[in-house]
Order: sequence, then C-alpha cells, then structure tokens
Amino acid sequence: MSATVKSGKEHFSVLLNELISIISPLYSGTFIDCTFGQGGVSKKILENSNNKVIALDRDKKSIINAAKFKEKYKDRFIFKNIKFSQINEDKFVKDNIKAIIFDLGYSMNQIIDPDKGLSFESKGKLNMQLGLNEFSAHEAINYLNQKDLEKIFKYFGDEKKAKIISKNICITRKKNFLKTQDLVNIVNKVNFKKKSKIHNATKTFQSLRIFVNKEVSELIFGLINAFKILPIGGVLAVISFHSIEDRIVKSFFRIFSENKNSSRYLPINEKRKQLFKLLQRKPILPSKEEIKINKPSRSAKLRYAVKIHHEEDFNQFINIFKNLLEVENLSEKI
Repeated sequence: MSATVKSGKEHFSVLLNELISIISPLYSGTFIDCTFGQGGVSKKILENSNNKVIALDRDKKSIINAAKFKEKYKDRFIFKNIKFSQINEDKFVKDNIKAIIFDLGYSMNQIIDPDKGLSFESKGKLNMQLGLNEFSAHEAINYLNQKDLEKIFKYFGDEKKAKIISKNICITRKKNFLKTQDLVNIVNKVNFKKKSKIHNATKTFQSLRIFVNKEVSELIFGLINAFKILPIGGVLAVISFHSIEDRIVKSFFRIFSENKNSSRYLPINEKRKQLFKLLQRKPILPSKEEIKINKPSRSAKLRYAVKIHHEEDFNQFINIFKNLLEVENLSEKI
C-alpha cells in the first residue's frame, strides 16, 4: 500500500526521513516492510548493503515492482503477496529481524488505477478491492440493507448523514445496480457544500474502502502478529492516515507499554507486563516543508516502540474495538 506522492515519475514516501532516523541505528539485519507499494521504504533501507528486506503487499500489481527489486537486490530482497495480518504464518522468525514497518496509506498508482475504483472520478462498477479480497464495494452497496450501510458509514467514516445516505442508496438501487458515479451523485445531493476543500463523498468512500478491505481487523491482527515475531529490542513503527488507524495503533502501544492492572480487582502479582518501551509518546508529524510538497501527508502520524518483553494475551486490546469488528463482520451477510 505505502503512502506516496507522485511528482513526474517519482514517488515519495511520507515521513520517510523521520522513519529512517528511527531504524537506522539498527542497520545490519532484516527489516520487514509490511506495505511494499511502490517500494519507497524498502529502497531506502536497501541502500545500505548490510540490510535485507522482506516486503509484503496484498496488491497483486505490486508483484511487477517487486520483480525489479529482486533483480537489483538479489538475495537481500524477498517479496510475499500476502496480507500483513498473515505475517506470522511464514518462516520470518528465522531472520535477524530488526524492525517491522507499516505504512498504512495508498500509493498514487492505486488511487488512479481505474480497476480499483478508489477515486471519485472512477467510472463503472464499484470495486475498492486492494487484493486478496472476499467481496467488492459493488456487493456491499447493492446487497446490504439500509441499517447495515448506515453502520458502515457511521462507524468507519464518521458520516453525520449516514442514515439519509443509506436510505437514498436503497431507493436508487431498486432501478439498477449502483455504479461509482451513482454513489457520488447520491452523496453529493445529501452533503452538498458550495465551499469545501474535502470532496463530499470522502467519508462515504473511506468507510466503504475500510469495510471492503477489512482494514480494522487487518491492522489489529497485523500488529499482534508482527509483535509475536519481533525479537526483544526490535522496533515496531506505524504510519497512519486517519483517526481509526491512529486510535488502534495508539491503543496498542499505550496498553502494552504500561504495567498497570487491567482491572483494579486483580492482585498485584497479576499486573500486566510491559511489552514495549515508548521513546516518544506523541506521534511524529510531517514537517511544514513536506506538507507543502505533498498536501495529503498532513494527516500522517508516525508512532513507534521498542519491544522489551514477550506476551500472548491481547484480548483487552481486541475488546476495545469490538464494535468496529462487529460492523466489519456485516460482510458475512453478503
């Protein structure tokens, strides 16, 4: 996935310099790039000849770019076309892993790809699949009932007019299956604003993309499974781009960097162990210069932590996002 900005033929990863400053003291080992995309992070790490990168991406189109990396970097580069929630299903643990990196944004190539339908300007059938999906936005919009669509728009997009949008969708789709521009038109009529820097359909499209790609469970279990294979002393770094992502990442680091009781009724000897050391509690944000060059980077937040202990119980963390996971599970009705 990997958030980038396109200028001419070049792609620039968001917060790249800040990320490298965190992981560079660990150089001479293996780094896992969980969101390979256009390869901006992997390329920077591989500039040091002592480093090896294992790159993951669910998007099959990233295989083409990965092949070029393999040709150039040989045995120092390995690519896996898998979801990052599957990170612990391979033999990664045998490598000398120094850091695991998640860049949760989208590359310009994905945004402008007409087959993916992530853009408001896309024509034809709704899609929004990023790879290895079970269903598309077409099935979600055209087959889920009004209440289910309302929940998706409300919880994943914080859309204030979720009820009326979902109602209008169900009325309009009685005539024909809704396509991308049909959905945009419906939202425009409900959310009409004469002056706004953000497209009227932004929240609706975001919520559908999150739902279709199961981004909530992917991130939750991606973080958990990454932690499981990360050695003591290794760094887990995540760049997020919207409030749901950041809330999940922030909660994960906060909960497991404290040694407080999860309940005041537990005995002292049952206090949760610290799993992480936070070197910086507040997120790292893009510089004014980067935002000026790449406006979408203004929403990016980089959080990181150092693993200091092993642990297997993540139920408290998962339960925090129980409501979001339940909404995600509405996909079982499709």
